[in-house]
Amino acid sequence: MSDLVFDEFHYQSQLALKIQKLKQGFANFNIGNIEVFSSPIKHFRMRTEFRVWHKGDQLDFVMFGTDKKPYAVTEFPIGSITINQLMPQLIQLLNADTDLKQKLYQIDFLTTQAGEALITLIYHKQLNDNWTAKAKQLKDHLKIDIVGRSKGQRILVDKEYVIEKFTVDAQEFAYQQVEASFTQPNAVICQSMLNWAANNSKNIHQDLLELYCGNGNFTLPLSKNFNKVMATEISKTSVDSALFNIEQNNIDNIAIARMSSEEFVQALDGTRNFFRLKHVNLEDYQFSTIFVDPPRAGLDDKTVEITRRFDNIIYISCNPETLHKNLLKITQTHEIKAFAAFDQFPYTHHLECGVI
Repeated sequence: MSDLVFDEFHYQSQLALKIQKLKQGFANFNIGNIEVFSSPIKHFRMRTEFRVWHKGDQLDFVMFGTDKKPYAVTEFPIGSITINQLMPQLIQLLNADTDLKQKLYQIDFLTTQAGEALITLIYHKQLNDNWTAKAKQLKDHLKIDIVGRSKGQRILVDKEYVIEKFTVDAQEFAYQQVEASFTQPNAVICQSMLNWAANNSKNIHQDLLELYCGNGNFTLPLSKNFNKVMATEISKTSVDSALFNIEQNNIDNIAIARMSSEEFVQALDGTRNFFRLKHVNLEDYQFSTIFVDPPRAGLDDKTVEITRRFDNIIYISCNPETLHKNLLKITQTHEIKAFAAFDQFPYTHHLECGVI
């Protein structure tokens, strides 16, 4: 299905249509009232990527349409204010420097609500010391961090991450967000999701198991509602960020293991021992709740069966279709207590959901 038209004056009507479709799609479930979290109508996207198009000696930011043709992008109203401020400055400086613009084919932006920014420049050439010196000048001029990438190369000028901050239940949490790693693109909606999950799990207590924890986005605030948290993640970069974030936020009741959900269940059932769990005694945990935030494919059948072992399930979904499929099985043993819709991507048909 094609995206909706960007039109800030019709944002609410577009969102209403998405909610109507969601209600129709989940009519066979007793979901009650859907709590809807709308997005800012502009400047909500904290990260984005642009291809670069060379025409003569000049280059431009471009995006490709459904006709596969490149279209120049001079402003990006859904992007953060910082992205829009940097775009014209960056393109002017790149066009003025042959070493920086030669064989450059993609530019990625990662920004925060406080205005911190990291830009990744991706090339079809090897980067040398001269490039690094020029990139350092660009960093100092724009007051940002830069990562240079080409095949087999990754050069940091000077660091590879930004620090985003979210307030959840009146407490501020700081998050390391690493270049080229997954983070929620809409910061306002991300904060709404964190608060929703925290508010709906306040009185559960006991211990929490989280699968697909990423950089600890939900893990940190949810840890305040449980005695202990056991979280798993397969990506080494995300595990490292999660450990960094746990330490930076002075949280002492979270354990992280780099393993898949299938591997963790083997450990939980005692059918296999893992060296990666040497720092954890699973017998010390009394799990009452499981938190899952799977990719668009949803939960596989095995993981669905895992979730049904727990009294409480917190499910964040980026795909209502696979959520619906999973709920057909989950609701055979569990009752839906709360349902929310998060408009992470305005002006598209995409909608994220949360279910307790």
